[in-house]
Amino acid sequence: MNLNQISIVFPGQGSQYVGMLSSYLDSFPSFQETFEEASKLLNINFIDLLTKGTKEDLAKTKVTQPLMLIADVALWNLVSNQLNKPMCVAGHSLGEYAALVAAEVLSLESALILVQERSELMQQAVPDNEGGIAAIIGLDEEVINHICSEISKDSKLLVSAANLNSSNQIVISGTKLGVTKAIGRFKSLGAKRAISLPMSVPAHCMLMKSASEKFSLVLEKVEFKKPNIPVIHNFDSQLENNTQVIKTKLIKQIYSPVRWLDTINLMRDMNVKTIIECGPGKVLCSLIKRISPEIEVIDLDNYENYLVLSNG
Repeated sequence: MNLNQISIVFPGQGSQYVGMLSSYLDSFPSFQETFEEASKLLNINFIDLLTKGTKEDLAKTKVTQPLMLIADVALWNLVSNQLNKPMCVAGHSLGEYAALVAAEVLSLESALILVQERSELMQQAVPDNEGGIAAIIGLDEEVINHICSEISKDSKLLVSAANLNSSNQIVISGTKLGVTKAIGRFKSLGAKRAISLPMSVPAHCMLMKSASEKFSLVLEKVEFKKPNIPVIHNFDSQLENNTQVIKTKLIKQIYSPVRWLDTINLMRDMNVKTIIECGPGKVLCSLIKRISPEIEVIDLDNYENYLVLSNG
């Protein structure tokens, strides 16, 4: 385990599950305190959601986004004292806000305000049951972009790449009709899998443009500081120190694809040796193994992995 050249990544919506991180909640008062602080700020009992919430409760965007932010940050607060300073941090979609908290660009309070507003605006942007999301496995980005562009010539069939997760795993997002038609086309082209995902908001596509415009007004009211750890941004998989540019990237992130493949490739080019997934689940570790198998990955969803880190 090489902990001298590390990066931290934070998962986003979709990594939540019933009873997540319960070992940490039971073992560390400071972990629970982060949830209590957030509960007071947003007037939502996040500990109850964590311990008693159903799968359906946790799937609601306006609940999932702040809950995942809190879980990511609570775990970061716990583990950061056990680690050398990371070479960089990044988050997947919503997880980018946890990365910005870790880098001290945002306070937890500011990040919660932004994430709550972001989730509500995204939820409002598309009526229920009119949006869709699907995972496509086994076709490359060029093919997917070409087919989506063809289908989207009909405005009722808007669909595009939303998450560029690895060279052959891409999530598409758009209108329900557009996504359904795209699934059929990709299956006919030999995709290994092309399946709808149970997400309530078609994020990272042009259906979110109106939400991003409203979100820009919210961002202007929030103080950003220069990062004390380099942050790789979803929008362009690049580093940035200018706080106004960071805000612009967060606006564009809502309707642009998450460039996760490029993010991990940049970490590899920076000579990162170990990437630690700081949050529930191990989705990002699985993706990283496919992109750069030479990089060691550690998921902190596994409580035993945290104990190993904390014992040095």
